[in-house]
Amino acid sequence: MHGMARIIGLDLGGTTVNVTAWDGERFVINEMTEVPSLVKEGPDSCLAQLESAFHLACTRAGFDVDTVAAIGLDSPGPISADGIFGDTGPTNFNTPGYKNFDLRGALEKRLLRPVSFLNDGNAAGLYAHWTSFGSDPDKTSLSLIIGTGLGGGIVAHGRAIVGRKGFAAELGHVRLPADWNPEGLFPARCNCGKENDLESIASLTGLRLNVLPHLLAQHPEHPLAQIDIADAAKQARGLADAGDELCRKAFRLQTRALGAHIDQMINTLDMDAVFIGGGGVQASESFRSWFIDGIRESVPFRREQADLPIAIIPDGDMAGARGSAIYAMQAMRGQA
Repeated sequence: MHGMARIIGLDLGGTTVNVTAWDGERFVINEMTEVPSLVKEGPDSCLAQLESAFHLACTRAGFDVDTVAAIGLDSPGPISADGIFGDTGPTNFNTPGYKNFDLRGALEKRLLRPVSFLNDGNAAGLYAHWTSFGSDPDKTSLSLIIGTGLGGGIVAHGRAIVGRKGFAAELGHVRLPADWNPEGLFPARCNCGKENDLESIASLTGLRLNVLPHLLAQHPEHPLAQIDIADAAKQARGLADAGDELCRKAFRLQTRALGAHIDQMINTLDMDAVFIGGGGVQASESFRSWFIDGIRESVPFRREQADLPIAIIPDGDMAGARGSAIYAMQAMRGQA
């Protein structure tokens, strides 16, 4: 990436807006910088917070607001390539006002400068790809972002694949194969209405709705069985990191589901790398290594594919905002 255009990246999530800034040569905000997103208060409050986040990014970067050329924005879906939410609104915002809401267009009018848009999985995937491959036209990557839901990203020729309507790489809502868990299937529903898709297992929501209830029914003596299931799901990763056997089994189920999905994607893309990111892997280095090893062990590689890199997306929760900024730069150059 070259040129001196200043770009602000905004990563809109269910709880916070994470920000970054590109000065034309490098990213100049190197620590997590965020404001509350207030998405549950509706679109007007959300837009006000996005504007606040934009100004915060300018302040932290030392930019005069008038020198910012463009903004990159990302958000959870389902949402079109133009940044318009679907008929049901975003899955994890749960506020009627987002139905068919033009998020990108509304922010562009509010901030009076070009706003480009990607969904959050595509944005994090684009950043992961660029950190490893830059714009190498011969490389393809797959990213899986484990958070409240399960986001996905596919990058080829240095560009995020967004699809005809913007719903490419909604990988959380791809159904798992029937043999994904060698110990047998159990009821697993997703907020999207599907059963046994990847998000129904490999996400915080999947832990809460499906994985932990399945395991705790077998072990009612476990301390997590004595508290609200939503709180239990939030505590599970920390307990797994500390070695709790039941919580480790919960995350082993996630690695099996991810491995089964990656096997499907290898036979679709034959990609050069897989990147895993999101809050689900924001833990100790030992836990992340255990998690990645569990994924690799669950993929039935052909011999020729066994060297496929599976790595953690760098820079944690900053990846989405940075990917959005890269996409905005590409859009300015007509490359998006």
